Amino acid sequence: MNPVFVFVDLLEDFFANPPLSEQRGALSAAVNELASFARENAFPVIWVRQEFEPDLSDAFRSMRETGTRITIRGTTGCDLIKEIERRPSDVEIVKKRYSAFFGTQLAQRLESARCSQLIIGGVNSHACVRATAIDAFQMDYDVILATDSIASYDDEYHRESMRYLAQSIGRLMSNGDIRKSLHHPARTA
Repeated sequence: MNPVFVFVDLLEDFFANPPLSEQRGALSAAVNELASFARENAFPVIWVRQEFEPDLSDAFRSMRETGTRITIRGTTGCDLIKEIERRPSDVEIVKKRYSAFFGTQLAQRLESARCSQLIIGGVNSHACVRATAIDAFQMDYDVILATDSIASYDDEYHRESMRYLAQSIGRLMSNGDIRKSLHHPARTA
């Protein structure tokens, strides 16, 4: 088992307004705790950030059509929230679509790390976290969703997405359960 910890879109723009702005402290503490555990055990930590050009040339069609300007390169909105404790050993990947796999080097990074298990945290559970988890599942990774480290701006979307992901894609585990499972992996006879 070679786990890699991937944290998706913990960005200033996404935490600017309620309800995520109200969850910012607790969520960043949970993410930092899990990332620290990963590093202490020599498991890779990858931060995935969404970032678009100021002219929106690389943004979603719907963003271009509506002029939606979020997570724009050169603004603080596409930066990791200031509470995140990033380390030089961590990897950063910039994405342009919901899935952290789409058009990025994530798959190659995971292959280089001989990853078999992907532990995912971040926002938003119904969009980028979900798309990343589904793609990981389709690529035959053992997917774990770190429930203490995942949130959404919409509670109903969050509940439904987590229900779907638990039924079809991966396992939902608290940070504590993740730590226990990696300290004492299940033994096979």
